[in-house]
Amino acid sequence: MPAEKAEFDALYPCDFYTAEELLEPEEMYTVSEIARLLQGLDPHTEIDPETEVVLVDWAIPWIVANADDLVVGEPRAEDEPGYYGLKRQEDLD
Repeated sequence: MPAEKAEFDALYPCDFYTAEELLEPEEMYTVSEIARLLQGLDPHTEIDPETEVVLVDWAIPWIVANADDLVVGEPRAEDEPGYYGLKRQEDLD
């Protein structure tokens, strides 16, 4: 149910990192690692499963919104996730 803006102590701009600001050009990341980075965490930080689900829910739309600036690496094995990285021209040549 919607809430009145007046119910909140403060409101902030909804700013998200660009792909270039968030990702290292030489690295590839899983959705879970991107989720951590979006929260200012190290991509290898251990977090509880419930928190990870929430963070991943935020990361997926970020990936979709930044798709033009990303490349995708298919899983290297059946039991491994896909990876995303910052698109560079040399990656596509």
